[in-house]
Amino acid sequence: MILTFLTATAAIAAPSPAATSADAAFTAIWQAEWKWRQQEGLADDDRDAANDRLPDVSAAAQARRAAYWQGVMQRLRAIDPARLSPEQRVNYLVYRNQIAGFLDDQQFREWEKPLNGDSAFWGDLQYAARGQFARGASDYRNYLKLLSDIPRYLDQQTDNLRAGLKRGFTPPAVVMKGREAPVVAIAEAKDAEATVFWQPFATMPASVPGRDALRAEAKRVIEAQVIPAHRKLLAYLRTTYFPGLRTALDATSYPDGAAYYRSRIRQFTTLDMSPEEIHALGLSEVAKIRAEMEAIRKEVKFQGDLKAFLTFLRTDPQFYATTPAQLLKEAAWEAKRFDAMASRWFGRNPRARFAIRPVPADIAPFYTAGRGGPGGYLVNTYDLPARPLFQLPALTLHESAPGHAWQMSLANENTSLPPFRRYSYISAFGEGWALYCERLGDEMGFYETPYERFGMLSYQMWRAARLVVDTGVHAKGWTRDQSLAFLRDNTALSEREIGTEVDRYIGWPGQALSYYLGQLAIQRSRAKAEKALGDRFDIRAFHDTVLSLGSVPLPVLEARVDQFIADGGKGPYPAEE
Repeated sequence: MILTFLTATAAIAAPSPAATSADAAFTAIWQAEWKWRQQEGLADDDRDAANDRLPDVSAAAQARRAAYWQGVMQRLRAIDPARLSPEQRVNYLVYRNQIAGFLDDQQFREWEKPLNGDSAFWGDLQYAARGQFARGASDYRNYLKLLSDIPRYLDQQTDNLRAGLKRGFTPPAVVMKGREAPVVAIAEAKDAEATVFWQPFATMPASVPGRDALRAEAKRVIEAQVIPAHRKLLAYLRTTYFPGLRTALDATSYPDGAAYYRSRIRQFTTLDMSPEEIHALGLSEVAKIRAEMEAIRKEVKFQGDLKAFLTFLRTDPQFYATTPAQLLKEAAWEAKRFDAMASRWFGRNPRARFAIRPVPADIAPFYTAGRGGPGGYLVNTYDLPARPLFQLPALTLHESAPGHAWQMSLANENTSLPPFRRYSYISAFGEGWALYCERLGDEMGFYETPYERFGMLSYQMWRAARLVVDTGVHAKGWTRDQSLAFLRDNTALSEREIGTEVDRYIGWPGQALSYYLGQLAIQRSRAKAEKALGDRFDIRAFHDTVLSLGSVPLPVLEARVDQFIADGGKGPYPAEE
């Protein structure tokens, strides 16, 4: 599928009628599938809406979805991309790649492993509870229905865990230590108000009609259904699932493991690269970044080698906040500083804004340094000696603006795109863009000290090192200690972050590869445009062009930049915008 997809992208810019019968056929396919996807609870084109149910994740539902998507793929194969109009040809390539990814997941029964060292299905439930309910009583009634559906959902996920355990398809035991903590917090809660699921009702405005009755019903549902369901899940995890987890780390030791790992590479990078190619590329990029790091060590006149410099950065108090509030305020300051630079680098800004909040305490010990998206930038204030301030500017550019919160909001707001591009996320594009933003900060003059620039380089090194570690673990037999040592020797990450990140790569094969490969694709495309256009190259038009795509496979991105060059560097929006 991927090879056909890659070949087809070359036709994006070819002449074609403005609208064709093939357009109508393709539109009918995706519209029907999207509607079905919404009915299945797998998509939502209104991210602010409160859903009233959880998806059916049973084995029967998975089989039904696999059969449906196979039918969709057959119908897509019957369409010749060359007969589509240019706009629909791009949509076709994005959509077909999306369906191919769904089929890969179904083929390898990814749903039998709905958790890893980074996240789990129970955490997704709690994330919904932390959402904002800003409208009326109907949102709370929908949320009550969702709460009532939790026992069924957790039972189905437990069945999925049981099936995965039976065939040895589980996360490695080492990456799941303590990861049941969010389940424990619910299972051992003394009452509804002690759970995260109560939060929307704790902050419920007095003006909501029927407020007292809704709160009483929430208390009843949480205590009679939600807490007991979590107790049941916790018992299974402690007595059966966690004791039975596999000890092997590598994805290639799963059933049909080599093919499975290649499918994860395709899924997360949208490229058909081999583990060996990626590993070699990673080593080459690590060497390049290391030379840049050495230059900064010399610039600040540090007396000692790079290893000693890294130790200095990890341990000197000048580089660390002393209170959670200080770290949050520093993050807010960094985000605000970008606002003054935005208009020089981007033509279109998103309408949406984002809040800066701490990572919730129950997940913070296992969470990354930060995470961002539409409406929010989470900053991890747990274990402050593990959160260096010299890396905060790069983290903020990545997670807030112009990274995730910026890119994803622009995609959501782009009504010219079909919903499968506005509300879907391709890791290679989204993470590649966010990592590109970290390096862009250097051009923008965002880093005010050599140490902050070193923090950016450390983050670049971290992502390049992922290419080495992920393939090292999953295709070359690397141990956890070997992986820890590689990050320790090459980045300024704290010991806590190093451990959290390595466990993430071990438990989530392939995901870590998307960042640096995506960044390289954007950088290559930009360099090509700069060379071809010369004085006509406008960085704002280039950035607007990339961000106008929504979220697309890397070959589609590169083909769109080729069209940008052919159009003389013209951006996607009218000049007055």
